[in-house]
Amino acid sequence: MRSSDIQQAIYNQSMGLFQIIAIAICVIISLIDGFDVLTIAFVAPSLAEQWQLMPEQLGLLFSAGLAGMIIGALFIAPMADKFGRRFIILSCLTILTVGMLASGFASNHIELVIARIFTGVGMGAILPGINTVVAEYSSNRYRSLSISVMAVGYTVGALIGGVISIYLINHFGWQYVFFFGGIFSCLMIPITWLNLPESLDFLLTKEQNRHNLAKLNYLLTKLKLPICHEFPKEVATGENPKNSFKLLCTPTVLKTTVLLAISNFTLMCSLYFLMNWTPKILVDLGYSKDLSITGSLIMNIFGIAGGLALGWLSRHYSVQKITALLSLMGFISVAAFGLSANILSLLFIIIGFIGFTVLGAMAGLYATAPTVFPPQIRATGTGLVLGLARFGATLGPYLAGLLIASHLPRAYYFLILGLPLLVCASCIFIIKPYRK
Repeated sequence: MRSSDIQQAIYNQSMGLFQIIAIAICVIISLIDGFDVLTIAFVAPSLAEQWQLMPEQLGLLFSAGLAGMIIGALFIAPMADKFGRRFIILSCLTILTVGMLASGFASNHIELVIARIFTGVGMGAILPGINTVVAEYSSNRYRSLSISVMAVGYTVGALIGGVISIYLINHFGWQYVFFFGGIFSCLMIPITWLNLPESLDFLLTKEQNRHNLAKLNYLLTKLKLPICHEFPKEVATGENPKNSFKLLCTPTVLKTTVLLAISNFTLMCSLYFLMNWTPKILVDLGYSKDLSITGSLIMNIFGIAGGLALGWLSRHYSVQKITALLSLMGFISVAAFGLSANILSLLFIIIGFIGFTVLGAMAGLYATAPTVFPPQIRATGTGLVLGLARFGATLGPYLAGLLIASHLPRAYYFLILGLPLLVCASCIFIIKPYRK
């Protein structure tokens, strides 16, 4: 059996229990990632009150974890193409556990910034790994839906974080929000170790030896495919894995990579401003901390609906076009929030539209990423794109802090930080998937 035959069998046959479990683990890890990223937004009002933090200090705190995500995505995630997706995912879960627990023990602003940067390294490197595993173990029919569900897992994690944060902050203190996240990721380490398989595409592009052949046959048995008596000689991509990174520089792949990077950068700039600052903005408008977190919950609930809607629609329509439309609608929703009157019910309705469109578009970008890179550089390419996107995720919250500190009217800074969504819509619309 040739390597291309193995891949086509997975892509064309019905998905079995082994594949579903692998994808489910990645969805849960995505949930943890979403929880860990957004904890800082949920505890921000309490931190600002206890430590007397200025808006620019909060902006730095919001951006600290995102800065760590840049490091993780650019420098740790590419190692998955050398050491394996599974190894990097397990390593990142360990980093998340240590970082979240350290965040809970932080006694001042600087210590928390450092702990969030460290946590961010794990958050930034884990997403390309799970995104790649989900793409490779999904059939063609359900790939976009599977990745959308994984992206929804991220939003569900943020939603769970909001619900739990209200209880933990009121009864124990903000520190226990971080402790909960650390314990959760720690529990996932043995589960992932026992149940998450290595990437099949990774094994097919590695050194052809008896050890890797045994790993390959183990996976083939689990996938209910014929085993190989010798390592497949045909590399699916037709390229030498040692020189595979050069594929990123070929004209077609490079153009698509740049467009995808810009799309992710601009969407993350707007998204992380909205997700981090929404609770604090609602408090500044005169609402309680519980209501401010409720606003964030509404955004994430509708974000789940947006991600699932994109996954369902992607079975019938182009993922890129749906994502572009959601980004355009997201810009309109963000601008409307800035212009709206201070009426809680109206604000919550607009926040719901923001969640549906912007988080739905995020699911679309995640579904697009694995389709534009050859298998042997899939983690490297996805990590590069998401790493560059984290610059936008870092810039958005920090820029918002500066704009708010300068007393710029709400309508103005919401318009400024919503404009990147228009750029995202334009770029994602013209992206083409990779063709061998």
